[in-house]
Amino acid sequence: MSTYTLPAAPFRPAAEPRTAYLIASGDLRPAANEAGWPTQQRMEADVTAALAELGWSVRRAHDGFISSQRMGLEVFKQIPPDAPLIVAEAVWQYSHHVLAGLRTHRGPILTVANFAGDWPGLVGLLGLNAGMAKMGVPYSTIWSVDFTDDWFKAGLRSWVSTGTISHDTSHVADLPPLPDSPEASLGRALAAQLLADKAIIGVFDEGCMGMYNAIIDDELLNPLGIYKERLSQSALWAEMQRVPDAEADAIGDWLTAKGMKFRLGTDEATELTEAQLRWQYKMYIAALRISDDFGLDAVGIQYQQGLKDLSPASDLAEGLLNNADRPPVTSRDGARVLWEGTPLPHFNEADEGVAVDALITNRIWTAMGLDPATTLHDVRWGEDFDGEFVWVWEISGSVPPSHFATGYAEAEGRRQDPVYFPLGGSTIKGICKPGEVVWSRVFVQGGALHADLGRASAVSLPAEESERRSQATTPAWPIMHAVLHGVTRDQFMARHRANHLNVAYAPDAATADKALLAKAALLTELGVQVHLIGDVRI
Repeated sequence: MSTYTLPAAPFRPAAEPRTAYLIASGDLRPAANEAGWPTQQRMEADVTAALAELGWSVRRAHDGFISSQRMGLEVFKQIPPDAPLIVAEAVWQYSHHVLAGLRTHRGPILTVANFAGDWPGLVGLLGLNAGMAKMGVPYSTIWSVDFTDDWFKAGLRSWVSTGTISHDTSHVADLPPLPDSPEASLGRALAAQLLADKAIIGVFDEGCMGMYNAIIDDELLNPLGIYKERLSQSALWAEMQRVPDAEADAIGDWLTAKGMKFRLGTDEATELTEAQLRWQYKMYIAALRISDDFGLDAVGIQYQQGLKDLSPASDLAEGLLNNADRPPVTSRDGARVLWEGTPLPHFNEADEGVAVDALITNRIWTAMGLDPATTLHDVRWGEDFDGEFVWVWEISGSVPPSHFATGYAEAEGRRQDPVYFPLGGSTIKGICKPGEVVWSRVFVQGGALHADLGRASAVSLPAEESERRSQATTPAWPIMHAVLHGVTRDQFMARHRANHLNVAYAPDAATADKALLAKAALLTELGVQVHLIGDVRI
């Protein structure tokens, strides 16, 4: 009979009464963690004080931020599996650092974040919540501006008493049977076309910044008629080396002729330079040519991680790709202009929920004769203004310029923040024009694809208020001032299954409603479970 040396049984400490363990998932980039640490400390002190009022103590399970998946595994070895667990976020966080431990944790889990513009805890919270929803892990969630309000304290009281927090989700409705209409017929016809002819999305590396929620498995994606071409960012970088300087400079000349301005300097470490712009122009050209090589219908560039250590930011290229009016790029043989007069839908940060959404939006808006320019935004922050809650939606430097009232003429290129973008690169900065918007999110939950569809109005704020909000978040990034239809701040936060959402403009409210109906019909025909969020006219 054989004998073996068996490993010791895993040891886990026992839970202590009226004690919650606290962890903080952080960034992979040391500079970002260092910059955000003072804010994280203040937030944790506030949460600890609020729990102390309820007679509970908090035990921090580790030092600093959890900055890697391996560190996360080691931290969870020290946490009682049945203990109440708080994931406290005042910064952007890489969800995969802690998902392994959260997947098997048996005690009640609470995610909590600051609701502030300068440090995006609420953005990290939404991404983490979406990851747990995808995994099927139960969790409670809450947020606060200063952690002293009665609503926040009542939520904490509920969690320590019952292990859960209930939020108002009365704004969510499943899609009812759709009436016969030209829009429903259009959506169904486009769905049939997609299922028959199929489409390819090109992904330059998956899993950007730990966004497990942004990966859709092939088994869920392929039944939509959508397939992945898995590409490497190293191939993009190699293609960029082959683009001649003169061809890249022609892109800059085209943008300048259109009226776009760049805030230039000479210090590569802190300012935007001509050399950075040239690399971004080369990336734009390279992305189009590789997409042509593979016959792509949409493309996504991760940028983080890896490419940030080689190249200026991808955002300028991304915003141009999503715009119908953009610098022309010819095929390798010079015989064709690639995607002439149309966008090549780009899904920022390789978010595949956005990929599905952008591809479908492009086809519906094009079929309806509307501007198909679409983009994602971070759900960044918001505050009341003149009696209504106005969200700050921002994307990491890029929007299609047609989302500005005068297009390129009011677009300004600014350098990306050196803390997150060590090699710089230009953004496409501006204020999105007022108008009617369809917003949406495709996400994974319960082993199935879902889509939330809603309506919003992009509004115009006084210049000084726009600037205040810009300075309170990321000044180099473009902003959409958005008012959701029939959805409060806290309803949205409780429901939304992502740190991102998609937006597309319509010329008026009636047309926006029709486009939303067509989109709902297309998605449900593909088997996606569609939910209407807030005040939506079907």
